[in-house]
Amino acid sequence: MRSEEYKEHFAKNFLLAYPVVLSQLGHIMVSVFDSLMVGQIGTLPLAAASLGNSVFVVMMMFGIGVSMSITPLIASADGRGNPTRISLWLLNGLVSNVLLGLLVMVAGYFLSPGLSLLNQPEAVVELAIPYIRILFYSMVPLMVFQAFRQFTEGLSLTKQAMYISVVANSLNIVFNYILIYGKLGFPAMGLVGAGWATFISRIIMALLMGGYVLYAKRFAMYRHYLNLRHLSLIHMSRIFKLGLPISLQMLFEVGAFSFSAIMIGWIGASELAAHQIAINIASVSYMMASGIAAAATIRVGNQKGLGNIRAMRMAGFSSFLMAIVFMIGSGLLMVTFNRLIPMLYIDDPAVIAIASQLLIIAALFQISDGVQVVGLGTLRGLEDVRIPSLVSFVAYWIIGLPLGYLLCFKLGVGVNGIWAGLLIGLSVAAVLLFWRFNKQTIQLLQK
Repeated sequence: MRSEEYKEHFAKNFLLAYPVVLSQLGHIMVSVFDSLMVGQIGTLPLAAASLGNSVFVVMMMFGIGVSMSITPLIASADGRGNPTRISLWLLNGLVSNVLLGLLVMVAGYFLSPGLSLLNQPEAVVELAIPYIRILFYSMVPLMVFQAFRQFTEGLSLTKQAMYISVVANSLNIVFNYILIYGKLGFPAMGLVGAGWATFISRIIMALLMGGYVLYAKRFAMYRHYLNLRHLSLIHMSRIFKLGLPISLQMLFEVGAFSFSAIMIGWIGASELAAHQIAINIASVSYMMASGIAAAATIRVGNQKGLGNIRAMRMAGFSSFLMAIVFMIGSGLLMVTFNRLIPMLYIDDPAVIAIASQLLIIAALFQISDGVQVVGLGTLRGLEDVRIPSLVSFVAYWIIGLPLGYLLCFKLGVGVNGIWAGLLIGLSVAAVLLFWRFNKQTIQLLQK
């Protein structure tokens, strides 16, 4: 009976997860195709893309982290059958996201010249500053998209965001081709063209997702309170109260990878370009695993709203197992094609050699990466976000990064040492987060 129950959970998880996986993949594929196409014009532009994306992704994940609080709040209200509460979460989540997007855009624009203070190669910084400024313009439409996306995912509707992400990111490839290389009468803009392509594609994503939620008949009951009279500081503060720890957790993790890029930039441009290739590929598997984590948040939050703790545990554990199986497959692919993958990005032999080594290390941390991101997703469904944030801080900033620095700069291991530190940090986070989900749900069973 228990195995049959798990099969049922696997099926439900999969139906929720695969559209989220493809939608999450859409976010990272923007960076992947930017890097693939920018790499064709040289090592320096690829290194600048690495530097710019490493800084931008920290701010982007901060915003996305806050928006993620909308999903468990709506999933719980849906479990209780409360459409009025769902409507209020939609309104206040949308306004909160727009305000946060504007804040991040302005802060990023004025702080972007600070890249010159990070002790990076001067030519790389010169290319990265205008690129990252354009990326910050895209924060507002991205946050609008996120608000509507998290709303629909909270209602267990995950396919629509997937379709929209596929369309928008297909257009991003087209815009990249036109603007990077100068086609159809446009000037060749290089790396800056990739930035504008991202900006345009995210506006399209926001318009399509917003249009779907605001005009589809199935959401008519939730649009009743969509006017400014129903803005609530209580609801907005609840979103930020739940979302800020999620953001901090994501900042600690993503920030660790971004700071590792800065440390690698202290070594040289070739190492930084190789890092961009390896982190691009690792980010693809991570974002796909985070789709499983998002499904886990929905399932756990919904079962919590229903008060079915046993089913909630099974939904969580089945999500862990799905992530482990998927990440094993990802790791095997990285090992098998560790030489071929970098060749798709660039023809510089030095960069290819370094990136192929980094992909082996990335393959080794796949299981840990999958377990830790699903652990965060399941705990998010329990609205348990503060301790997981602390776990992320300790794992990456107290353990992972210092070990990476020691191995790279003190013991002479080089760029591989920085990645080895990240491997250790991810493994520590995975063990602690899995343990906490198990402990928290056992305590709920005993009540």
